[in-house]
Amino acid sequence: MKIHLKNGHVLDAKSKLSKVCDILIVDGRIQEIGKIVELEGAEVLDATGKYVFPGMVDAHCHLRDPGFEYKEDIRSGTISAAMGGFTSIACMPNTNPVTDNKTVVSYIVNKAKEVGVVKVYPIGAVSKGQKGEELAQIGEMREYGIVAVSDDGMPVLNSDLMKKAMQYANTFGMTVISHSEDSSLSQDGVMNEGVISTQLGLKGIPSVAEDIMVVREILLAEYLDLPVHIAHVSTKGSVAMIRAAKKRGVKVTCETCPQYFTLTEEACLGFNTSAKVYPPLRKDEDVLAVIEGLSDGTIDIIATDHAPHHEDEKKVEFSIAAKGMIGFETALGLSVTYLVKKGILTMEELVEKCCYMPAKILGISGGTIEKGSLADVVVVDTEKEYRVDKSTLASKSKNSPFDGWALFGIVIHTIVNGKFVVKDGKFVGEKSKNEQA
Repeated sequence: MKIHLKNGHVLDAKSKLSKVCDILIVDGRIQEIGKIVELEGAEVLDATGKYVFPGMVDAHCHLRDPGFEYKEDIRSGTISAAMGGFTSIACMPNTNPVTDNKTVVSYIVNKAKEVGVVKVYPIGAVSKGQKGEELAQIGEMREYGIVAVSDDGMPVLNSDLMKKAMQYANTFGMTVISHSEDSSLSQDGVMNEGVISTQLGLKGIPSVAEDIMVVREILLAEYLDLPVHIAHVSTKGSVAMIRAAKKRGVKVTCETCPQYFTLTEEACLGFNTSAKVYPPLRKDEDVLAVIEGLSDGTIDIIATDHAPHHEDEKKVEFSIAAKGMIGFETALGLSVTYLVKKGILTMEELVEKCCYMPAKILGISGGTIEKGSLADVVVVDTEKEYRVDKSTLASKSKNSPFDGWALFGIVIHTIVNGKFVVKDGKFVGEKSKNEQA
């Protein structure tokens, strides 16, 4: 198969490429970048006025498979990811059973190969059963395909266990991804602690619950001289401490998600359960700090924390509603609209945070456009406005607070290993065996 992408504005963070040129894809790999004479037999696609950059890499998502397939599964999740411009995704271990052993890892890897339409990289649990008591089989899971370890959804409260996890993961060339939360402070809170939680009569989660654990992870990383990655940063305190730690040379990296630079706790007014997320939406000052952290490079990557839930788990009282929101198909649009269009980031910087850095931190291939590399490419129109309609999203779940929002950043084509998965904005990937039946 030969694909000739013509006259697109090609971006690549690794090589610092940013120019209008062509890309030739032959048999799944990028054969040429530059001015290309039309090749016989190649499908020519005019990308004039569009951006062409590496398929995005999501370092933090939930596919709910195995165990919660009624919310999402590997098939539906990867289609949703492709529609959003992602070609590689790393899924968290809070499945049922927990991804804490080679059997579950092997299941995810094999099912992704069978029915997935983008590349799926499992993240293994830090502790057995995510109970925070005993290290999981980290080395064995690494052999079967995990790329990092995390007890995401559950903080590792035992500092000694976290210390050992960082040391052990490092021997296998991996980083621990920290769900930074002191649960003795958050307890049964359901939204950010403040005036609005008081108005709504809801139990609040103080921002310091995140800050305290971020301090601990920084201190451990500094003491051990080992890397740690902080997930879903949401508070101004976390941003400030990570910034200071980086200046000292601490090996700390971090991520945030679109909801933390576009929404505040006010989205929860009216007991809006679509805005119930973990960590909770914070105050204006936190949103501004997250935006500043993205702008000055303190925050390394943008991840989705795609967290699908069934409608029945959201259409209940706020206090018992499930926490989380889907994000694959809105992440790019929110980032372009609220970061690039507002002058916070350039498109080059956005590509670095959504493509190159996630792949680098996870230690996986992808995130770049280079001659000879596998062709994971996305073509995006950042000038045409569109409106989010959650009913049309590819995810099984529709729990998005961004329904009806007007955004820029439409995915035109998603190419994985040199093959179209999304073409002209529509899913065109191969049917699974179940769909064929």
